[in-house]
Amino acid sequence: MTTTTGRERAAAQAYLRLLESTQAVLSDPRLEPYAAAMLTHPMAEADAALRAAGLAGNEAHLLRLVASLRASPAAERGRAV
Repeated sequence: MTTTTGRERAAAQAYLRLLESTQAVLSDPRLEPYAAAMLTHPMAEADAALRAAGLAGNEAHLLRLVASLRASPAAERGRAV
């Protein structure tokens, strides 16, 4: 088992924020026309975090980190991780 670095955790969290923002925008037909504008910041944040963590182009590792965040006890209790 490897230890997750702070930058890796930040990248996984930024990815989750992007995913959740995308789901929220696309699930509301009134917001769909504004999706590109509304998702610009979350996409840029996720891109920067992925680059900083050295995860750009390493989707398999990123998705393992995301899965570990989703499975953490803090996430199950509704706390931010």
